[in-house]
Amino acid sequence: MKVICSVKKMQEMSLSLNRKGKTIGFVPTMGALHKGHISLIRRASLDSDVTVVSIFVNPAQFSPSEDFKKYPRDFSRDKNICKKEKVDVLFYPSAGQMYPPGYNTVVKVSQMDNTMCGKSRPGHFTGVATVVLKLLNITQPTTAYFGQKDAQQAAVIQRMSKDLNLPVRIKVLPIVRDNDGLALSSRNSYLDKGQRQDALILYRALMLAKNMIKGGEKDVKKIIRAMNTMISGNKNIRLDYIVIVDPLNLKPKNILSGNCLIALAAWLGKTRLIDNIIVRNQGL
Repeated sequence: MKVICSVKKMQEMSLSLNRKGKTIGFVPTMGALHKGHISLIRRASLDSDVTVVSIFVNPAQFSPSEDFKKYPRDFSRDKNICKKEKVDVLFYPSAGQMYPPGYNTVVKVSQMDNTMCGKSRPGHFTGVATVVLKLLNITQPTTAYFGQKDAQQAAVIQRMSKDLNLPVRIKVLPIVRDNDGLALSSRNSYLDKGQRQDALILYRALMLAKNMIKGGEKDVKKIIRAMNTMISGNKNIRLDYIVIVDPLNLKPKNILSGNCLIALAAWLGKTRLIDNIIVRNQGL
């Protein structure tokens, strides 16, 4: 496995691979790798001639009050995981490489970046879209892989890719969960045992909504109200939002039809968790 820290060297390698007709599968990460990341890496390896993983904790997507400085970092561990998974190239740039002096360009995906997580994290998705576009330009992948857990991020990136005519396929793979249903997240490491147990109610609320819909419930407000009641019963959780939206454009669903993204975010102490499910083809 090659470890490349230079933007120029990574781009040169990628362009050379493309000229040789090699397909590149790319998995962008912020490190603190877990089974969710590994599922993306394994799919990229199956699909592609060359697998590239990036590790970059992007300062542009954190506000001054967020957890950029304490975000979990263990490059040695992550590097060993990538080696074990037979990753071909690990791209590990510094902030100075990605945002050199004089850098002054951002990417904004309007209307999709100021809802859901964008309401409580203003500027977050501008930082995400900017760094992902940069990473795609640097690694020149045939296909890039993202997880469904960050559903809004995936939708924003798909929209950006389509709008800017990027020559890359965006694949969004299912959420990987622990046996008890908790969605895997690097931020789960912040939770103590009690908080982790409390966090399970988030998935249970999503399952409640799914079962209501499968049972014929069409009233979006009633479904959200039932979820809210379940979650608010736990005084250790502070709910940020619950929404039922179209999974592609993130517009609120007033009438349940087609595919529905049910998404939520909540605080457990100082840790903010997100989760979601997609309920497909209701025909309602």
